[in-house]
Amino acid sequence: MNFKPIRILGSFIILIISATVLYGQATTPAPYGPLPTKAQLKWHQTEMYAMVCFGLNTYTDKEWGYGDVDPSLFNPTAFDAEQITGTLKEAGFKAVLLVAKHHDGFCLWPTKSTNYSVAASPWMGGKGDMVKSFETATRKSGLRFGVYNSPWDRNNATYGTPAYLSVYRQQLKELSTNYGPLFISWYDGANGGDGYYGGAKDTREIDRATYYDWDKTWQITRTLQPEAVIFSDIGPDVRWVGNERGFAAETSWATFTPKGEKDINKPALGDSRYAEAPGGNRDGKFWIPAECDVPLRQGWYYHASQDNTVKSPYELFDIYFKSVGRGAALDLGIAPDKRGILHENDVAALKGFGKLLKQTFSQNLLEKAQIKASNIRSGNLVKYGPKNMLDDNINTYWASDDKITTPEFTVKLAKKERFNIIRLREYIALGQRIEAFAVDIWKNNTWQEITQGTSIGAQRLIRLPYFITTDQIRVRVLKSPVCPLISEFSVFAEPEATLSPIVKTNTDILSLNKQDWKILSVPGTKDKAPALLDNKSTIWEGPFNSKKTSDNAIVIDMGKLQEISGIIFTPSPEPLAKGIMDKYQIFLSTDGVKWGKETSGELGNIRANPLKQLIALPEKTTARYIKFVPIHLAEQHNFIRIMEIGAY
Repeated sequence: MNFKPIRILGSFIILIISATVLYGQATTPAPYGPLPTKAQLKWHQTEMYAMVCFGLNTYTDKEWGYGDVDPSLFNPTAFDAEQITGTLKEAGFKAVLLVAKHHDGFCLWPTKSTNYSVAASPWMGGKGDMVKSFETATRKSGLRFGVYNSPWDRNNATYGTPAYLSVYRQQLKELSTNYGPLFISWYDGANGGDGYYGGAKDTREIDRATYYDWDKTWQITRTLQPEAVIFSDIGPDVRWVGNERGFAAETSWATFTPKGEKDINKPALGDSRYAEAPGGNRDGKFWIPAECDVPLRQGWYYHASQDNTVKSPYELFDIYFKSVGRGAALDLGIAPDKRGILHENDVAALKGFGKLLKQTFSQNLLEKAQIKASNIRSGNLVKYGPKNMLDDNINTYWASDDKITTPEFTVKLAKKERFNIIRLREYIALGQRIEAFAVDIWKNNTWQEITQGTSIGAQRLIRLPYFITTDQIRVRVLKSPVCPLISEFSVFAEPEATLSPIVKTNTDILSLNKQDWKILSVPGTKDKAPALLDNKSTIWEGPFNSKKTSDNAIVIDMGKLQEISGIIFTPSPEPLAKGIMDKYQIFLSTDGVKWGKETSGELGNIRANPLKQLIALPEKTTARYIKFVPIHLAEQHNFIRIMEIGAY
C-alpha cells in the first residue's frame, strides 16, 4: 500500500494549522446586543458637527418665530458661507447641519411647496438658494452636510390637517434630492401650538407620534439618502441626550429602548424617556446613540444682546469631553449675525477651541510603545493582537478568547511620558461590550490604580485633573458579559493652562442692585416671595391661572427710580421640568398706579434649554415698579416655578 500521498497531505494540513495559528482566520467574535448600521458607524466617526441657525429669527431677535414676519426682512448684507464653514473646519468640526426651515416655516431654499421662502425675499433679488450656498461651501471645506427641516410650521395654513403632510414631504424630497449626499436628517421635538397659520392665528394641537405618519415620512430619507441617519427625540437612529447643555451621562450606552416599545424590529413613537436619555439603557433593544446639542451662545439664533455670552474655548473643551468623550456626538449651535457671517466673538471662541484640540490630540504619546496582552484570541496572533490598539485604525482591534472576559494589557513606553488624558475605543461594529475597566501606572516598583471607568463604546476620554508621569501603563477589564474588543488605546497631554478652573463667559450685563427691592404682590402666599429676588438656587413656586392671566402678576418695588434696559428672568433650571413659563407681559411704572406700554414676548425653547433670559425692553426706561405677568407655560400646569427675577 502506498502511504506517500497521505504523508504529503498530512504535512500540508500541519502547515495550514501552523499558519493559521500565526496569521490565519480565527473565529470572528460573535456580535453582542444591538449593532449600529453603516450610516450610524459613519455618524459616530463624525463626532462633532455644527447646527447653523440662520433665518428670519435672526432679524426679529426671536428664538421661535410665529410665522407672520414679512420675508422682506431677510436680506443679509455680507453673507459668506465660506467664512462660516472655514471657521468650523479650523475649529475641528467634521460636518455642518443647516436649519433649512425652523418652526416659523421660512425656507432657506426656493421650495415649490410654499411662497414663504428666500424666493420672496430681496436677498439676491429672490434668486438665491441659501441651502445650496451652504452645501457648496461645506463640501469645499471638506465637511459633511446635513439638513434640519422642522416638522412644525407656524406659517402654513394647512398645518394640523392631513393636507400639510404632502407639503412637508415635498420639502423633504427637495432637500433629499437637490443637495448631494446628506449625513443626517434632523427632526425637532417641538410640534404643535399657537401660530400664524396663514392668518388664522390660532392653536393647532397634534399627536406628534401619529400625525406625521413617520414610517412613510422617514422612508423618504431612507430611500433618497441611505447614508443619512435620522435624528429625533427618540431616534430611530440618533436620540436627543435629554438636555441642551451638551452633556451625556458619565456612563453612556449607545443602546436605548423608547417608552412603550412593542415592536422588536423598530423603535416605538412616543415618549422618549428623557430621564434615561443621557445614559441610555444597558439592555436597550436598539442602537440609538445620543447627540449632545448645545448653543455656542445663550440662544440658538443671533441676538446682539448675547455677543458677550459666547462660550469660551475652555468651556467648549470641557463640553467636548462630556459629549464626544462619552461616546456621543457634539452638535454645537452656531448663529450667524444679521450680516450673514459669524460675529468676531464667535470666530475667536471657535478658533480657540480648535487650537486646544490640536494642541491636545496632535500627538499620541504611545506611538512608539510596546504592548502585551494577558490573552489573545486563539488561532490568530496578528488579526486580534494588542498592537491593533496602537495602529490608529478603528477597524482593527484586540480580542481575547470567548471565555476570557476580564483580560488586561500592558503598555511599555520608550521613555517616561507626562500625560493626563486617556482614550479608549471599542470595536462597536460588533456591539458595546465593556461595563467596567481600570487603569494603572507603574510607580515606585509597583502598580498603582489611577482611575476607573464604566462604559466605553465609540470613544471614552478620561481627563485627569493632574498630570501623570510613567513609562508603563496597564488597563484591566473589570466587567464584560462577553470577550472585549478594543480598537484603540492612547494617551495625550493637554495644555497645562486648561487644567485651571473653566473660564466662564462674560455676560457684560450690569445687574441692578436688589438690596431695597420688595415684592408687593405675588400669586399664592407672599411669605415665599423673597425667593424670587435672591441670587441663590432657591425656587419660588406659586399657582398659575391660564384663564385669567392677570392673577399671575408679580409686582416689584425697586425702592427708587432706576434706568432699565431689560428684565432678567431665570427659570427653574431642570430641563423639561414642569411649571416653566414661556410667554410673558412686562409693565413698568414710576408710581405703581399708572403703568406704561406693555412689553410682551415668547421665550422659545426655554423648556429644553432653561437658562437665564435677558429680556430686552424696546428702549431704556426710567421706572420704579415692575409688573411681571407670566401668561403661558411651556407645558400646561396649575403651578409655575421661577428661580429669580431681576433687571439690568
